[in-house]
Amino acid sequence: MGELSVKRQEGRTEATASPIVNEAAPEANTKQPGDVNRMRRLRDRTLAGLRGPRSPRRPRLWFEILLIAVSYWLYSLVRNAVPEQKAAALANADWIWSAERFLGIAVERSVNHAVNSVTWLIVSMNYYYATLHFIVTIAVLIWLFRRHPGRYAAARLALFATTAAALAGYYLYPLAPPRLMNGSTFIDTVMVHQTWGSMASGNFKNMSNQYAAMPSMHIGWSLWCGLTVFALASAPWAKILGLLYPVVTLMVIVSTANHFWLDAVGGMACLAFGYAVSYAWYGALPHHLPRRIPPKDAGRARLSALSVHRAKAAVGRKAAVGRN
Repeated sequence: MGELSVKRQEGRTEATASPIVNEAAPEANTKQPGDVNRMRRLRDRTLAGLRGPRSPRRPRLWFEILLIAVSYWLYSLVRNAVPEQKAAALANADWIWSAERFLGIAVERSVNHAVNSVTWLIVSMNYYYATLHFIVTIAVLIWLFRRHPGRYAAARLALFATTAAALAGYYLYPLAPPRLMNGSTFIDTVMVHQTWGSMASGNFKNMSNQYAAMPSMHIGWSLWCGLTVFALASAPWAKILGLLYPVVTLMVIVSTANHFWLDAVGGMACLAFGYAVSYAWYGALPHHLPRRIPPKDAGRARLSALSVHRAKAAVGRKAAVGRN
């Protein structure tokens, strides 16, 4: 009953599959074991492709140099393309200053005047503000690339996401720095001491958005550097320097009247967002990922072993069905 007879031209008969459906295993009626294996292999390759972006890959030097250069160019372009909303920026600065006075933390002006009275110290801070922001960040990226390649991509993603969040802040909340507030007695230390470097005052003021003080990326980047070094460095002195770097940077941005305390809070919030993005993509914070990336051959060997195991299991299931 389970077979039909079909007459061929030679007069012979041949058994063909019955159209009766196996209700206990309907998938067996349409898929042969070979088809099932092919579909499983296709599924494995698809899932591996989907997991690929979430697995740290070995960074390539030329690509990273190009990526960082283009990213910083775009960051500068977008930051400076944000309309300089002077009236709104000054109003927001007045509001921030009032909020800090209400909270009892409005001491930026006292710090600015006190440090400015020590010429060698404030001049050093001017150069610190203009240079170390870039030098230290690039140095930490190079160190990660060379010593922690498995963690580099996740840490870099956190930094890039932090910077992207800052760009949104510049657009949504224009803010004048303390030195540009109306009627304030803050000292623009670059102008007073004629030091080189700040893109926010002096000869470079027309090349940079003057009203992009919130959030402070000096804090966002320096805290990223400090936490990265603290989490991954093995030498105790390096860990200490990592923690000190954002603290000193905070003193510098306030002493030079480039930021309020609350700008630093904004920078920390952007960094928290950056780490959240990195965690969501890689499933772990950068310092929890493996230091080294396994060779590609090891991944292929594991995938090959998995395929062989599943093929044997499929053959075993086919044999069990035949016996039944």
